[in-house]
Amino acid sequence: MDKRYARSWAAVVLFLAVFLVANAMRRCEKNTYRYDEGLIFGTFYHITYKSSESLAEEIKQQLLRFDASLSPFNDTSIISRVNRGEPVETDAWFDHVFTASQEVHRRTGGAFDPTVSPLVNAWGFGFKQGFFPDSTQVDSLLALVSMDKLSLDGRRVVKNDSRVSLNFSAIAKGYACDVIGRLLADRGIGDYMVEIGGEVAVSGRNPEGNAWRVGVNRPTIEGGEAGTIEEVLQLTEGGLATSGNYRNYRVVDGKRIAHTIDPVTGYPVQHSLLSATVWAPDCMTADAYATAFMVMGLERSRALVDSLPGIEALFLYQNATDTARIDCWVTPGMQKLMLKK
Repeated sequence: MDKRYARSWAAVVLFLAVFLVANAMRRCEKNTYRYDEGLIFGTFYHITYKSSESLAEEIKQQLLRFDASLSPFNDTSIISRVNRGEPVETDAWFDHVFTASQEVHRRTGGAFDPTVSPLVNAWGFGFKQGFFPDSTQVDSLLALVSMDKLSLDGRRVVKNDSRVSLNFSAIAKGYACDVIGRLLADRGIGDYMVEIGGEVAVSGRNPEGNAWRVGVNRPTIEGGEAGTIEEVLQLTEGGLATSGNYRNYRVVDGKRIAHTIDPVTGYPVQHSLLSATVWAPDCMTADAYATAFMVMGLERSRALVDSLPGIEALFLYQNATDTARIDCWVTPGMQKLMLKK
């Protein structure tokens, strides 16, 4: 064989080998799932997504911008300045959450209300350590509670009473999941799971090529086993949020006081519903209704969810006759998402 031909053939073989290896590496990189985590809004976030490159810094910066708008833990955020009565313009994120809150407030008959913080604090479950209020104090604080006391005028929040304050914690974490999901989608990423403080937004498939699996905890009641999974949900789209009364409570004179405060009555709720898990097309909506259902209780929540198109729910509640037993009620759509046992 001519030496020049042999060298040329060897060069072709080497090129093909390098090309095939490079292609294999690129395919491998495209199939790589990234995992990012951090701290935001006083809680942790965990994000898994399929991408050839890390978006950790971009995700972090987006969350910091979101924090600067809606976090009550950030003294310089827009919401903190609104609460202090400072002349500040809102942004698109704030306006979207404010408008959505008004809608859920209306649909739930006031059960969802981001102005409830004064009552939450008074009952000892908020930023400030309060003492259990008497009826006179509750009535006084109720005068400061209601989304009806606020409105948006352009990019300004208008208050009927300057003492009214906002806390979007029951909806903002879900919306933050949607915001990061949208960022990933805009980068061409179709497979991801975004979890912030227990709220979840998903799209596509997990690293095993299956639907994302999210566990629903079994509520802990007296004599019950803690830390077990009641159900596993399989998701390929949408948002999921869970709210419960069984973890955050106080016992006074032998009586268990739940952390969920009814914005209409001003008192902690007393009903059998232990946790509400909600699926919706977006996590913001799921987050808000999960909170509202915990205020409303089982029967009212069942009636409302049946009237909400596109909303699915799983309610875990204490059996009326056997208080050591936990029962489950699910919508047909949620039933289809449950992993068969």
